Amino acid sequence: MPASRLIILGVAAVAAGGAGYVAKNMVAPAPQVIVNAPKQPAIALQDVLVLSGDVPMGSQLANNISWEQWPADGVNANFITRAAEPDAVEKLKGSVARVGMYTGEPLRRSKLVGEGQSFMSSILPSGMRAVATAISADTSAGGFILPNDFVDVIMTRRADTGNGGSGFNTETILKNIRVLAIDQTIQEDEEGKKTRVGQTATLELTPQQAEIITVAQQMADRLTLALRPITDIHEKVSDEADYLVTGNGRRGTVRLIKSGEVSEVGARK
Repeated sequence: MPASRLIILGVAAVAAGGAGYVAKNMVAPAPQVIVNAPKQPAIALQDVLVLSGDVPMGSQLANNISWEQWPADGVNANFITRAAEPDAVEKLKGSVARVGMYTGEPLRRSKLVGEGQSFMSSILPSGMRAVATAISADTSAGGFILPNDFVDVIMTRRADTGNGGSGFNTETILKNIRVLAIDQTIQEDEEGKKTRVGQTATLELTPQQAEIITVAQQMADRLTLALRPITDIHEKVSDEADYLVTGNGRRGTVRLIKSGEVSEVGARK
């Protein structure tokens, strides 16, 4: 075979081998380098006692509490955790809510009635007093006054107009007073759809207001509760019937009944 032909065949073989090598490298992906990166730390979790159902004010927790995992960084010191109190579910089932609580809310002991406390004393703010007064449909806005509404207290009493005649004096003696309860009910019915005329309204009063209404209950022929709009609840009140218990050397009023006649005189200090 001529030498020139051998050279051509050799060049062709080398070209074919180079083309195959290039084609192989184009098809096969380059090997990936595996780096052993450190794993990211998992989020630390804690079991927290939460509300699994809505609990109205004054109701028992019952089966409306359960454990739920929370990020440890988001656990408040006031939360109840399984690590600290593993038997909390059973212990707190019979506890009573002093305010309304809702599904998914972490349970706090500050929202429960304290052991040995009555419910009313636990919802009464510090320094305030709870005083009951008789009501009826015609003295309580037709029965539409509900717990947590705000009212004015109006006193009506007979007055001697002279010449044997008589009339009535009417005066607002307390303003913007919160209603704690109607009879034994301490919250409005579901969605506010139901109303029931109670016989007793329990009012949240300062010590002086408690004295005023106590005197008024003895003097009045009728006490009426006038419902106020919710927009008035932050209104500051300055004019109340303080004269019933203080002022000009007088402390309270004494009702005298003599020979069938009723008169009122101030009690001296």
